[in-house]
Amino acid sequence: MKAMQKRVYRSYWQQTSAAENLETLININKDGLQEDIIKLISGEQIVVNTSRFKNDFATFTSKDDVLTLLIHLGYLIYNPDTRRVRIPNEEVRFEFDDLLQNARNTKLAGLVHNSEKLLQDTLNGNEKAVVDAIVRIRNTNYAPMFYNNEQVLRYVIKFAYIVCIDYYLKVEELPTGRGIADVVFLPKRDTSLPAMIVELKWNKTVEGAIKQIKEKDYPSLISEYTGDIMLVGINYDEDTKEHSCRIEKKCSTIVISSSFKGLIWGCSNYLLRQPHFVLLVTVAKIDI
Repeated sequence: MKAMQKRVYRSYWQQTSAAENLETLININKDGLQEDIIKLISGEQIVVNTSRFKNDFATFTSKDDVLTLLIHLGYLIYNPDTRRVRIPNEEVRFEFDDLLQNARNTKLAGLVHNSEKLLQDTLNGNEKAVVDAIVRIRNTNYAPMFYNNEQVLRYVIKFAYIVCIDYYLKVEELPTGRGIADVVFLPKRDTSLPAMIVELKWNKTVEGAIKQIKEKDYPSLISEYTGDIMLVGINYDEDTKEHSCRIEKKCSTIVISSSFKGLIWGCSNYLLRQPHFVLLVTVAKIDI
């Protein structure tokens, strides 16, 4: 009870003996297994054929055998109606994510490195670097074969920013009274990162994407969040076969009531009249 009151509790899944098996199984990398693992971490569901599994924990003839074993071990949950699997909860997702962050496989490690750089470039407003990173993901196995609509672009963005699962809560198609925000990244409590609102366009303009975010007041979706917000517009032009990006930063604003303002000025005037008083001033943006 004290741990819950102090909010120091956490999952101990990673300290179980079963967790040691995950890295060994994924490093088998049968038939593009690691690409499917990336999709699962990003929140996708994938089709698995469980009928060929022979209850052999040592011999695997396909990636379906490995994924079926992960179902038996509790790492994945299986829907018999759709024949699809997904990661069951955040505790297990963290286990997969830890594997991703400490990947020895150069392909997985490269994806993590590129995603971390993309996040930093986004926060720094480096639009060209963001476009270059998206193009690199577009040209990998993580992107769909047919690149023909905004949903496909969303799919690519999902993998490009996969490292964000460590720092953000991601919400897709967040509805408002005036529209739907494509992707919203809310920073977790233990980070000081800005929030991000990403608007995707197909055969339109990044200027239009940013304008839509502002006109439909998407930042009001997270009005309880008081930090900075990155507004990100990404567009793909089918004629030119090129991506474009526009990034703007909405700085945090501290709103102070008139009564509280009077209290501040009253205290300041009193303290300034006291001998040997040194006033330390903190500058903040204030909406009057």
